Amino acid sequence: MTGLRCFLVFLFSMHVLPVLSSVQELWWNLTYVENANPDGLFERRVIGVNNSWPPPPIYVETTDLLVLHVTNHLDVPSTLHHHGLFFNGTPWMDGAQGLSECGITPGRTFDYVVPINSSGQSGTYWVHSHAKGQYVDGLRAPVVLRRPQESYAYDEEFTVVVGDWYHEEHPVLIKRFISPDNADGVEPVPDSAIVYFAQESGYLKSKAGTIPSPVTLSVGFNENATLPFEPGKTYRLRIVNTSAFSMFFLWIDGHDMRVIEVDGVDVEESPIDVLSIAIGQRYSVLVTARNDTIANWAIHANMDPDMYDYVPDSLNPNVTASITYNHSAPLIDHGPISSYTLTNDSAFVPVERIAAPTVKRTIELEVTFDEMSDGTNRGMFNKVTYNRPLVPALLSELTLGTNATAESAYGPTSFVLEHGEVVDLVVKNGDDGDHPFHIHGHNFMIMGRAKDYTSDDPVLNPPIVQNQSNPMRRDTIHVPGGGAVTLRFVADNPGAWFFHCHMEWHLESGLAIQLIEAPLHAQVLLSSPRHQSSNDDDGHDSALSVIRQMKGYCKELGLPSEGNAAGHMSRTDLSGWELGPYPLDAPEGRGKDRGEHSGRTELGEGYWNDLSGVWLGGLVEDGVCG
Repeated sequence: MTGLRCFLVFLFSMHVLPVLSSVQELWWNLTYVENANPDGLFERRVIGVNNSWPPPPIYVETTDLLVLHVTNHLDVPSTLHHHGLFFNGTPWMDGAQGLSECGITPGRTFDYVVPINSSGQSGTYWVHSHAKGQYVDGLRAPVVLRRPQESYAYDEEFTVVVGDWYHEEHPVLIKRFISPDNADGVEPVPDSAIVYFAQESGYLKSKAGTIPSPVTLSVGFNENATLPFEPGKTYRLRIVNTSAFSMFFLWIDGHDMRVIEVDGVDVEESPIDVLSIAIGQRYSVLVTARNDTIANWAIHANMDPDMYDYVPDSLNPNVTASITYNHSAPLIDHGPISSYTLTNDSAFVPVERIAAPTVKRTIELEVTFDEMSDGTNRGMFNKVTYNRPLVPALLSELTLGTNATAESAYGPTSFVLEHGEVVDLVVKNGDDGDHPFHIHGHNFMIMGRAKDYTSDDPVLNPPIVQNQSNPMRRDTIHVPGGGAVTLRFVADNPGAWFFHCHMEWHLESGLAIQLIEAPLHAQVLLSSPRHQSSNDDDGHDSALSVIRQMKGYCKELGLPSEGNAAGHMSRTDLSGWELGPYPLDAPEGRGKDRGEHSGRTELGEGYWNDLSGVWLGGLVEDGVCG
């Protein structure tokens, strides 16, 4: 009891220590917006906020508590995920459909309480829907957490948002992608690229003399977008890639860039000519303005066409915005470069030095894609494709009691981690294409990379160096085809967290796992004095009432909200939860039935369940992740 009492005291102190802070409240009504045309090529319906698009940027001081009041006026469930924020102590606020919640029912409201003032986090992030691929349709916005005293001095800052853009809506695209008619798994190629700018809580308008689309009249996109520079000033540019499928390369003609932040981690200043930015990644760079005003300069934001199976003749993957010194001066555009080089993020040095702890557990994850038993093409870790559970994993963790420690209760793509366990995720990319992987609830340390994980050559597949004094940390990593990366993190955030490919099409085709972290400690979170109270000091609902609200939304959506992944108070009984499809090389005659689920300790290449006679793989329903 002494240990439990100490743990409760720790949780209590973590949440109620006095902090000089204020509460920043935002009200977002999720709405459809007609006739948006950011690329100037095609008008289409998008998902916006308060009947406008794009959703407003969020700019918060790190001394503040953010409360985002969200009302869902869509005709489908929705969520909001604050990408890169840890939610340590409040995992129910992570906003991942099927993992932390069932979703906000149409017509209902949910308050996302983001404890920035107690998180210790600062830097550049973004918020996006994590339900049914809605961020592909525009439900995404940058988030800046600004410290009173930053690590580097600068005169002014802007946020640079890049992303790919589709002319068809996500439900149409995903139905075409996950189909027997697309057995090769050819992903939807975007119709264009977009780049636009924000400053604090607003977007920069179009350049003078341009005629933008009426719906997005207040925002400048691509050639209509410009950053106003003054000679001699130093600017911080916070860069966010909000794409569904595309990596970007960014550079500025006539100017030098120095990287100072990577995914919310301040790093020692590092010069760079061209910055590669994978989906979900964020960087801050310092740019010192020129001393003359005789010209304006192009900002290049180019999508990587190597990501696509084909490049349509209609697609221009290269877009430019500009830096303006003088409205009457000419624009200098040096044009494209001959080749791209990936940014070596392992070489950055965090300002806050943290030594790598000794690893306790290693989980190897091999990425493959293949045609499945139903004729569709799916993404898999270790030959198992993710299936969204009927009960969100976090609600299983919080309601199963002592059974919550059983890995089998969460389904075949789940790992239960002990509290404080040091874990290495070894991600082996067996696919030809590159992939960006994102972890929820944590940063990881980049312990090492391999160019060819199948090679015995130590140059191509070097051993991991242990006892590193300050390895680079971030939350989203780019892994080239055939390569591998070793990612180390400490399981110090009780809850349930995704690790997934951030290419939206790949997440929805099953390239994800669940990390079930310290289940009994997660249950204790609800027992803390702070979370048991009927109201928090700021007037917002306690965790217990939030969980009740979440369960109510599950019920309204026809889903269970307690028990294991299938809604049973059992470690093994997953009856009623349909599994599949299965790799074509699954054992003959297996995988066509459903039944109970037996336990196992690691995610292997599927496994034969002796209790039920089922080959257990996984299933992802079309359009249910994201």
